[in-house]
Amino acid sequence: MDEESFKRTYKELNPNRCIFEKAITNRRCDCQLKRKFVLATRECVACQSEAGLKRCTRVLDSIRNNARFSLKVITIDGPMPHNKELQVQAGGMLALQSLVSDHSLIHENPEDKPKLVANIHQTMEDALLKYGSFEELPFGEIVKGIVNYQSRPKRSKKK
Repeated sequence: MDEESFKRTYKELNPNRCIFEKAITNRRCDCQLKRKFVLATRECVACQSEAGLKRCTRVLDSIRNNARFSLKVITIDGPMPHNKELQVQAGGMLALQSLVSDHSLIHENPEDKPKLVANIHQTMEDALLKYGSFEELPFGEIVKGIVNYQSRPKRSKKK
């Protein structure tokens, strides 16, 4: 299957593409609203809730916009290059999960931080309860989590 056929078929099969697809397929996040499927040997993720997808899109766009300077990106017209997008999605959600579960990002030992967001939907619900609205999220703390996020631990050089 060529790339154009894949994209066309993907859009037909998945009209509600999960905005956190990269973080989910990289096993850094999970969500109760996801629906996984495979197309041409590629793992894909759909959102089963249109309202949840709209909320996640709004929050992720805000996180991207707030992280723009720290990631050295001038304009953001949508998803960024793969590694930066994964850093925003997974790092942002790990930071948000840490904030809503009453862990301090500043004084926390990086080795103690959870490496997985168990449920994006629940993390969003908890954030809404704690902060009242998504506009009130502490984006400064979330951006710190994004900047400190490593997609893979660095390998030590063999001697």
